[in-house]
Amino acid sequence: MERVEIHPLPPFLPPDARLLMLGTFPPKRERWCMDFFYPNFQNDMWRIFGLVFFEDQRHFIREDENSQRFDKPAIINFLQKKKIALYDTAISAVRLRDNASDASLEIRQSVDLPLILSRIPQCTAIAGTGKKASDILAGICDSRELSEGESLCVKLKGRNIKLYRMPSSSRAYPKRLPEKAKMYSKMFASEEIL
Repeated sequence: MERVEIHPLPPFLPPDARLLMLGTFPPKRERWCMDFFYPNFQNDMWRIFGLVFFEDQRHFIREDENSQRFDKPAIINFLQKKKIALYDTAISAVRLRDNASDASLEIRQSVDLPLILSRIPQCTAIAGTGKKASDILAGICDSRELSEGESLCVKLKGRNIKLYRMPSSSRAYPKRLPEKAKMYSKMFASEEIL
């Protein structure tokens, strides 16, 4: 019997956010090390941020001895300062296999992007973090699918938005961490966030 999962987190939307980053859907809760986005300690998103902004992939890892947890308060404080919002492209999904892979997700309901953007009026850019998230985003925005690292300007409800397709931060994705960080760095520089 299929089980439809509802997204467990509210969107993280600093009111002055200029960039919205959208993943696909969180892993199962038992894989979480914190109650926030990109919660799996095996996911490299916060290591990417550490490398890009602090030249230290461990910057957002808690300093407890042998810690296997990200520092949620430090991440939230940083995102607010940098005006970065986070959410996912799927509001509900079914896992076709018992894992967190995007390939095994059947999306049942996509994000209401105009509603999210209405809450962050200064947002001018949206990044899909991985192929599936970017493809869903392209569908919502009625744009063509993007290649990794590519960007495209679109109009959404009369608003000019720059879409980016970024590499997945999953370790299952076959690109080394420094290469991913370099691509994210280029996007952040382009959006004057660095």
